[in-house]
Amino acid sequence: MPSVTYHRPASIAEAAKLAAASADARLLAGGQSVLPSMRLGLLAPSAFVDLGNIAELKGIRVDGKNLVIGAMTSHANVAESRDVQGRIPALAELAAGIGDRQVRNRGTLGGSIANSDPAADYPAAVLGLGATVRTNARTLAADDFFKGLFETALKPGEIIAAVTFPVPDRAAYVKFAQPASRFALVGVFVAQFGKSVRVAVTGAGACAFRVRALEEALAKRFAPEACDGIEVPSTSLNSDIHGSAEYRAHLITVLARRAVARALG
Repeated sequence: MPSVTYHRPASIAEAAKLAAASADARLLAGGQSVLPSMRLGLLAPSAFVDLGNIAELKGIRVDGKNLVIGAMTSHANVAESRDVQGRIPALAELAAGIGDRQVRNRGTLGGSIANSDPAADYPAAVLGLGATVRTNARTLAADDFFKGLFETALKPGEIIAAVTFPVPDRAAYVKFAQPASRFALVGVFVAQFGKSVRVAVTGAGACAFRVRALEEALAKRFAPEACDGIEVPSTSLNSDIHGSAEYRAHLITVLARRAVARALG
């Protein structure tokens, strides 16, 4: 394995400067995707910029009707936070269902959404809650953030600082987990804000996406039965050894129905 330079900056500004100094430097958050990719020979960065020592990237705070979560906050901290449990329990439950204890204690919110794994859980919550992603350079709406397979709107060297989640009236996340990895074969996050509803899906496509037909039906009647009869096209969905595109399309409406039922309690 070639040598890799390791940096551990103490501020976002220092981290951004180090990341810009090398074209193939990689930002290191929890390392749950980057390090396995290196072992498989898929990545060979010349330098790591470890964000783990930057205090301003960590923590959870309430800001009016929003929850602001630092990018380097671990999944375990999100799951155990009383602020998250009290205001967006669906987000705490989602975090508690990611991987295993080791993954939840090392993995981070920012690392997960920056990686945009097609089967990751957090992208569904970010998109389903209409969150705002704040970086060291700008703010990005969730609807503009996820672009494709392992692709986001982030520019090279751009660092996620925090994610702001609006507190919904009701929300729930339900996933059909792949039993070995615990990634979502399909996961559906449903959130109600007054008369509007957002439905975000992970695991089914190249990246997280919204289902407008379900949103429109649930905005008229927020009940599990509103999902009945709605068909999600399978043409652009994933198909692999775990499930066909048609199977994933069917699961979306099934899980949306369950998510609404859970949100209603």
